[in-house]
Amino acid sequence: MHQFNWSDILAQWPTLMTGAKITLQITVLAIVIGIVWGTVLALFRLSGVKPLQWFASTYVTLFRSIPLVMVLLWFFLIVPQLLQNVLGLSADIDIRLASAMVAFSLFEAAYYSEIIRAGIQAVPRGQVNAAFALGMTYGQAMKLVVLPQAFRAMVPLLLTQAIVLFQDTSLVYVISLADFFRTATNIGDRDGTTVEMVLFAGACYFVICVVASALVKSLQKKVAR
Repeated sequence: MHQFNWSDILAQWPTLMTGAKITLQITVLAIVIGIVWGTVLALFRLSGVKPLQWFASTYVTLFRSIPLVMVLLWFFLIVPQLLQNVLGLSADIDIRLASAMVAFSLFEAAYYSEIIRAGIQAVPRGQVNAAFALGMTYGQAMKLVVLPQAFRAMVPLLLTQAIVLFQDTSLVYVISLADFFRTATNIGDRDGTTVEMVLFAGACYFVICVVASALVKSLQKKVAR
């Protein structure tokens, strides 16, 4: 029978918070870049310009057809030097963190793109026609009329995808990046409390996701009203 020892958790709290900071950095950056780049991809697919449509469709299909863990390994093993050169990263920056941020951002953009595209298409065509009747260009109609309405309706879905993204950040375990989950398991391996630390990390993910899901449901009801 396993003898549980929970005494190390409070003692290791500062170290765990360091890992949690990395998890938060990846999550926030991937959400912001994913939504921005995903919006661009969605507009490309709806633009009517064949090369842009082809590019966006190929991009979304590619990233939605490949496991995230494989994308992480690609960026970590294959393109670290490219990332350093293109992004101008200094030698002091952990390439594992940089590669994880880029991989998550580009990967999530494909999923956000489909959510945003569906939201744009849900806006009645009459709204666009009315904008054109007022003398707006296509870009102005999208910026001032369509996207504000679409994003209002899409907020619950975007936040739900953000929760999934937060859970997926634990996959940086495969590139040995010390996020919250990896830090917890490292502490457990070192102190012989692996079971306790894994259970604690799982409980933290569970609580955060349950609370966030409840907030999303509440917001969804408000948007529906």
